[in-house]
Amino acid sequence: MDLFDLSGHTAIITGGNSGLGLGMARGLVKAGANVAIWARDADKNADALAQLTALGGTGGLVALRCDVVEEDEVEQAMAATLDRFERIDCAFANAGRSGAGTRIPDMTVEGWDAVQAVNARGPAIVYKHVSRHMIERAEQGDPGGKLIATSSGQSIMGVNKSSDYAASKAAVNGLTRGAAFELARYQITANALLFGYYETPLTARADPKFAQWMSRRIPLGRPGDHAGLEGLAVFFASPHSNYITGQSLPVDGGLCIS
Repeated sequence: MDLFDLSGHTAIITGGNSGLGLGMARGLVKAGANVAIWARDADKNADALAQLTALGGTGGLVALRCDVVEEDEVEQAMAATLDRFERIDCAFANAGRSGAGTRIPDMTVEGWDAVQAVNARGPAIVYKHVSRHMIERAEQGDPGGKLIATSSGQSIMGVNKSSDYAASKAAVNGLTRGAAFELARYQITANALLFGYYETPLTARADPKFAQWMSRRIPLGRPGDHAGLEGLAVFFASPHSNYITGQSLPVDGGLCIS
C-alpha cells in the first residue's frame, strides 16, 4: 500500500513555476496528484509545465497566468482549474516577493504596500475563493481541504533591513491561525511553513553577505534541500496531516533556535 498516493487529488500552487513552489509541485506530481500552477510569468509557467510533465506523473497538469494581487485573476484561475479538474483539495499559497531591503527610517509607503500586497493580501484572496469551494463541497457531504502557506522564519525573528518582509509573513501566520479556527467545522485545515534559507531565484538577488550570514547561523550548516520539499508538500497535502491545523512550522535547519 502506498501511504502517500494522491491520485485523484487536486492541488494548486501559487508561484509554483520556480523555487520553493516548483520543488513542492514535483513531489505532488510524483505522488499522482493533479497540479495547477498559478503564476504571473507565462514563459516560466511553460518551462515549469515541461519539467513537471517530464516526471511522468499520473495526474493532470495545467499552468495558468495569475497575479494573486488581482482578485479577478484569482477568480479566473479558480474557474479554469475547476473546469479542468472539477475540484480543489489543497491550496499552497506560495507566491511571494522579497522586501525592499531598507531600514525602517528609510521605508516608503509605496514599498511597504507592494510587499504586503503580494505576501499578505495574496494568500488571503486565494484562501477566500478556495475556501468557498471547499465549504460548498462540505455542505454537499464532501468535507475536507488543506490550506498551506509559505511563510518565513523571519516572521518570528529579527533581521536587518527586512521589517516589511517579516511583517508580511507574520500576517500570513495570523491568517493561518484564523483560517484554521474558522474552517475547522468543515474539516478544512490551515498551516504555514516557515522556511529558512533555501537557494532560489529570490534569494539569489539578495546581498551575498546575507547568504554568508545565514550559513554561519544555521545549526545544520547548510541551505535547505529542494528534494526535501517534495515529501513535505506531499505530507501536508495527504490525509496523514489531517490532525495538524493552525500551526506555523519552521522548516529551517534549526535557524530559528540559533
